[in-house]
Amino acid sequence: MDKVINSVAYQAGRRIGEITIDDISEVLKQPDAFVWLGLWQPDDAFMRKIQQEFNLHDLAIEDALAAHQRPKLETYGDSLFIVVKTAQRVNDEILYGETHFFVGAHFLITVRHGASSGYAAIRARVEETPKLLAKGPGFALYSILDFVVDNYREIIGQYETQFDGIESAMFKSDFDPLAVEQVYRLRRDLLSMHNAAVPIADICNQLINLHETLIPKELRAYLRDVQDHARQVITLTDDMREMLTNAMHVNLAMVSVRQNEVVKKLAGWGAILAVPTVIFSLYGMNFTGMPELKTTWGYPVTLLVTLAGCIVLHLRLKRSGWL
Repeated sequence: MDKVINSVAYQAGRRIGEITIDDISEVLKQPDAFVWLGLWQPDDAFMRKIQQEFNLHDLAIEDALAAHQRPKLETYGDSLFIVVKTAQRVNDEILYGETHFFVGAHFLITVRHGASSGYAAIRARVEETPKLLAKGPGFALYSILDFVVDNYREIIGQYETQFDGIESAMFKSDFDPLAVEQVYRLRRDLLSMHNAAVPIADICNQLINLHETLIPKELRAYLRDVQDHARQVITLTDDMREMLTNAMHVNLAMVSVRQNEVVKKLAGWGAILAVPTVIFSLYGMNFTGMPELKTTWGYPVTLLVTLAGCIVLHLRLKRSGWL
């Protein structure tokens, strides 16, 4: 069935072999045995069959059938239901999916929805450490959580490269709408990554402190490592979002300063032009009794006074930094 990615039984840390869904209940009766079942977007009828084989809770089954669940850890009797967000970079776009876990003393079921890398490589790596695998499904759970968080860190590393370019573009006095759009998109992506990583840190904390039967003492150090990596992602996303916000503010301030300089220059030239405007408009009035109208030197004197006023005003504005 294409919805079953893998169905493997383990005993004492060693792989017994692949099993059918109908044989799962028999394997669960064997001591030191557990089943690792991987599913891909199963339908309702199939999940009901899985429920019967593993004696799973109705509410957990309903959540597993519906994608777009919030990341969480729920306890149902002797088993856990865990939801985490998965991330995958496809053509410079981050696609998010979900992995739902059913964890019991003798089973681990992973249900994948949406964008997610396969767990075959993780399964192979886990099978190479039978001593830890003998601790039960907790080690397999840790391995997948570690893989998910490592994907976060890899994406964050790619964001850091993109971040440096965007930050350089923001430290310009010209307004660049493309750079602002890139900042908005990156901050949105970082927020999505932050929201995916925060619950994993909390889930690891609960697994370490509240579920000793499923997470033996020997595995807690491994989960603390995953928790630490998740917190690194949280810190990096917060720092980059804060720095992008500051860079945007600096860009807006630089644009404002540049605009102010332009306004000052325009105001300075406007003041200079005001001198001839006032004088020439005054002498443009057609009144008979106006002074200096019949003076021989009146016209050149007026021009010289106007030019001198403009020069003096220009020098003073230049000295004050307005021109």
